[in-house]
Amino acid sequence: MRSALMTPRPVPGRLVPVAGSAFVIGLALPVFLLAGWAIAGWALAAVLWAAMQGVGLLLTRLRGSLGSVGSSGVLAFGLMFKSVTVLVVLVAVAVSNPRLALAGAVTYALAYTLELGLALLSYFGTPAG
Repeated sequence: MRSALMTPRPVPGRLVPVAGSAFVIGLALPVFLLAGWAIAGWALAAVLWAAMQGVGLLLTRLRGSLGSVGSSGVLAFGLMFKSVTVLVVLVAVAVSNPRLALAGAVTYALAYTLELGLALLSYFGTPAG
């Protein structure tokens, strides 16, 4: 018997996960405004989120033009690059303004977590092929 993790499935679309994370970023703006928090924290998270979505789009297009081995390498490099880039930016901001970095990190983490959760649900929610 094959486990659910070992059964290949078609790659689901990215629209729902990206829309979910965009919703979190959008919902965070009124929260920041109503709570009286520095809007720069929200802006940091929004810029990081948009930049990482752009990098993801670029890597997806690049991956499509390569073979399976090259595609896997691009995917691995992309995941590491995106993670390291976000961490470097947040650490650099934290050196000068820890509260700003914390607000940006928490907001970005919430958006990323919802995006990841929706992506996993859409992947494991489709029948194995």
